Parts: sequence; structure tokens; C-alpha cells
Amino acid sequence: MSSLALKGTYWVTARQHRSALRAVAATAGLSLVCMAGLRFWDSRTPGTNQDNGYTLLRWGMEYFAVGMVVLPLLVGAFVAGPLVAHELESGTYKLALTQSVSPRHWFASKLLVAGAVTVGGTLALMAAYALGLARVAGDWQFTWDERGTYESTGPLLVAHGLLAVAVGALVGQLVRRTLVAMSVTGVVVGAVLLALHALRWDFLPVRTITGPAGPTLWVPDGALETDSGLISTAGERLPGWFCAEPLDENGVCRSDENIAARYIDYHPASHFWPTHLIETGIVLALAALALLAAFRVLRARHP
Repeated sequence: MSSLALKGTYWVTARQHRSALRAVAATAGLSLVCMAGLRFWDSRTPGTNQDNGYTLLRWGMEYFAVGMVVLPLLVGAFVAGPLVAHELESGTYKLALTQSVSPRHWFASKLLVAGAVTVGGTLALMAAYALGLARVAGDWQFTWDERGTYESTGPLLVAHGLLAVAVGALVGQLVRRTLVAMSVTGVVVGAVLLALHALRWDFLPVRTITGPAGPTLWVPDGALETDSGLISTAGERLPGWFCAEPLDENGVCRSDENIAARYIDYHPASHFWPTHLIETGIVLALAALALLAAFRVLRARHP
């Protein structure tokens, strides 16, 4: 077992931030225990989805989903501030460099410990989320495309955490002020995640269903609607759902309205994994670029 123990700069990093490590372990453990307890209570009050156990479980999952979305921001802020910028700001890193430790090794040990804790903690929280999701999946706010559920159902959330570590390492070196570095990292990571969220449903082409403008159109179960409206006789897409009353004898738009059909663009549920994996690849590529930039800055300042 002693061979598995942390040594050298890895041990120092874990020792320096043992309070944070304990907080991560406690948060993950408490999440698992609370979610298991909520599932047990729900199982003891069977019936409709309006029972007290289910209501409390759903309420907890709503907050849990928000926490999973902001988790990378917290990771990035910690890496940028207490882990990197604080040591540069206070000068305590110089002590490590006097112990026959190269700047590259000192920096890499910090990031490896941060990355390992991030991956382990994220996987534990994802397990707790999956435990609750097994009961509420498919309900409003818990479909495959919703924020929180989308990120936490595959490797994307782990990739977000690794991106946060890399960005925090870069910003921490560039800013070298603890609080400022934490704030800047939060803004940068948040902006990247928001941009990816906005582009997410453009990775794959949508499918389109069309039909008469009068009757209701239905997309497949579980599909995500991205756009809808009317199609003119000239083939132009127009906003709106219904044509003016009265309809003709067939229950569709009158010919004088120049409305030919109605359309709905959607992503089927089968697009989840391709979209998820494409986004995961993009995030990991960005993380690799940020990590490369962080080590270049380190080499430039500490050759």
C-alpha cells in the first residue's frame, strides 16, 4: 500500500489543500447518502407522482442539476486561485523550487492532483445524480436535452471539469492575484460553456416534419423541437402556428393566404450520444490547448 501513497510534491499539494479534499469527499458522500435516502423515502410512499417522497426528490434534483452545471466554475476558480495564483502571489512556490524540484514538475504535480480529484469527485456526483434521475427521468426539466441532465449523463461533465482545471492553471499564472484569478477563470469558463450550449444543437442537422397548416403536427416521443412555423406557397418559412380563421372545408388554410404547409424542426432522442460525444471532444481539445498554453507561460517565466 505504501507504493500507492502520494510522495514528494504530490503529497505536499494534497497536504496543503487537505481541507478542500475533505470538502470534496464530504460533498460527494453526502450527495450519495441524501439521494439514496430520498429514493428510499419515495419507495415507501408509492402511488402518484404527487406523493411527498417524490415531490422532495424532484425538488432536490432540481437544485442538484443547477449544482452540476456550475461545478466546473467552482473547480476552475479553486485551481486558479488557491492552487496556483496564491502560491505565486505569496512567493511560497520558491520553497518548492529550492528542493531540487523543477518548475515544470512542481506545476505538473499540482495539476495532476487537481485533475484526479476533479475526475473522481465528478464521477461520484454523477453517480448520485443518476440515482435520482432514474426516478424522475423524462419528467419536465429532466429530459435528455435539459441542462444538468444532458451534461451529467455522459462524459461531458468530466470534460468540463478538466477544461476548468486547464483554464484555471493558465489564468492563475497570468493574473497571479488570488481573487482576481478566481473571478476571471469563472467568467472565462462560464463564457465557454455558454457558447457551447448555444452551438450544441447545430452540431448535427435537424430533422423536419411537415404537414397541412391546419391539423396539429406531432414529433416523435422524446424529440427536442428547435424551430417551427409555416411555409408559404413560394417555399418561404414564416413565423406562426396557425392561419387565420375560418379554415376551408378541409380544415386547412384558405388558398388566398398563400400558406402551403406547416413545419417543425427537431432533434430525435437518438441524437443525444453523437451530440454529447462531439461536444466532449471539443471541450477536451480546448482543455489541451489551455494546458499547453499554461506550460508555455510557465517555461517563459521560469526557464
